[in-house]
Amino acid sequence: MKIIQGLDQAKEFLLTGRGLNLDNVPPHIQEGIQKVFGSPMTPAEVVRHILDRVRNEGDAAVRDLTSKLDGSDIEDMEVPPSAIKAAYDQVSEELVEALIVAAQRIRNFHEACMPKGWTDFKEGYGQIVNAVRSAGAYVPGGTALYPSTVLMTAIPARVAGVEEVIVCTPTRGGEMPSPAVLVAADIAGVDRIFRIGGAQAIAAMAYGTQSVPRVDTICGPGNIFVTLAKKQVYGEVGIDGLYGPTETVVIADETSNPTLCAVDLLAQAEHDVLAKPVLITNSIRLAEEVNKEVQSRLERLDRGAIAKASTELQGCIAVVADMDEALELANAFGPEHMCLMMDNPWDYLGSVRNAGAVFLGEFSHEVLGDYVAGPSHVMPTAGTARFNSGLGVHSFLKISPIVAVSDATSTEISKAASVIGRAEGLTAHAEAAEIRDELRGQFFRLRPKPSPPAYCCPTSPHLP
Repeated sequence: MKIIQGLDQAKEFLLTGRGLNLDNVPPHIQEGIQKVFGSPMTPAEVVRHILDRVRNEGDAAVRDLTSKLDGSDIEDMEVPPSAIKAAYDQVSEELVEALIVAAQRIRNFHEACMPKGWTDFKEGYGQIVNAVRSAGAYVPGGTALYPSTVLMTAIPARVAGVEEVIVCTPTRGGEMPSPAVLVAADIAGVDRIFRIGGAQAIAAMAYGTQSVPRVDTICGPGNIFVTLAKKQVYGEVGIDGLYGPTETVVIADETSNPTLCAVDLLAQAEHDVLAKPVLITNSIRLAEEVNKEVQSRLERLDRGAIAKASTELQGCIAVVADMDEALELANAFGPEHMCLMMDNPWDYLGSVRNAGAVFLGEFSHEVLGDYVAGPSHVMPTAGTARFNSGLGVHSFLKISPIVAVSDATSTEISKAASVIGRAEGLTAHAEAAEIRDELRGQFFRLRPKPSPPAYCCPTSPHLP
C-alpha cells in the first residue's frame, strides 16, 4: 500500500474524484455493451433502454435481457417453495445456526431502532408512522454470494412492518440461487424470490411484470447498472440509497495492533478491485508495520489478486500529525465504515461526523458488522455518508404529521396564518383562516366540540 505523509497530500489523494462515478466503465464493459446492444452506449443509456423494455414488455423483456446479459435462459423466474425447502439439505447445520444467530441480532437491533408515533394534545400536533406495503431487496450474485445481504435487507423491512418482501438475485445458467441465499431468505421471512438480476430486476420490481409484483421501495447494493437503475426509477418507487464499492477507514495510533489493522483492511479489499481500504495513523512505525503485514498476507488469500489490486490502486496509508487530523481526514472522506482502533476510542466518538457505521476498539471489528453485529451492512459509500444513512427500518417507513389543534389554539394561531397568506398574495388561504373566527359560535351550536380520545389511532402499530 502506498504511504502518504501529511494531511493535505492525503486529502488530495482520497478526495480527488470522490463520488459514485456512474458514467465511467472499463473497456471490457464497453465492449460488452457494443456486443449485446449493437451500438456504443453509455451505462445510463443502457439502463434507460432496459427500463423501457421491461416497462413495455414485462416478463418477455426480462427473459430476453437475462439471456443476453447473464447467459441464463429462465422460463419460471420465481423460485418454488420446494427449492427453498431442499436448500436446507444442501448447506451445513453450522451455517444454518450462524444465520439464525445473525438474524436474531439483526432483528433485535432494528426493533430497538423503531420510531414511535406521538401526539401532543396541548399543542395539537403529532405524527403517525406507517410502513410501505411492499419492498424489494436486490441481492448481488456476481463474484461472491451474499446470504448475509438477504438478512441485512429483508429483516429491517419485516421489523418495520412491511407486508410483502421479495428478493431478486441473479443466477448462472438458469440455475437456482445459492442454497445459502435461499436458506437466509427463509430465515428472514422473505415472501417470494426471483432468480433475475441486473437493471432488468430493478425494472421488474419498479414497474411490475406478469410474474414480479410491483413494490413500493427497492433496497440493496449492486453493480453500476443496478445502481443506475435504482437512480432512474426513483420517484416512481422509493430507494434506500445509491451504493458503490465498499470502503473502510481504520484510524490507529502507536498503541494499535498492526496485525489487526492489516487483516481488517484486507477483509474489505477482497470484496472488489475498486474497494478502498484506508489506514490513517499518527505513527510512521505503525504505518510501515501494517504495510508489511498486508503484503505478507496477500498471498494466502483465496481472493488475493482482487485484494492486491484494491490495496495497490485504491487504498493508502495516511500518516498525519495527530488524532485530530486523523478525524478531520476521515470526516472529509466520509467512509462507509470508520474503525476507531486507537487508544481510548470512546474519547473520539464525538468527533465523528460522516460515517456509515462506526466500530470502536480492536475487537468490535468491521467483519462483525458485515455479518452478525446487528446494524445492516448496507451502508452509504462514495462520500454519501455526508447526507445519507445506512439501511434500516427508516428505509421502509413513512412519517405523516397530524394536526389536531384545539378551538383555543386555532383562534390563537389563525391570525398569524391569515397575515402570512395575505403577504404571499394567497387571499383564499387568508379567508379560510379568518372565516373560522367569524363562524365559530354558529358552528359549535350545530356540532358539539370534539374532545381528544384516551388513546390515538389504534390502527397504527407504531403509536404508543
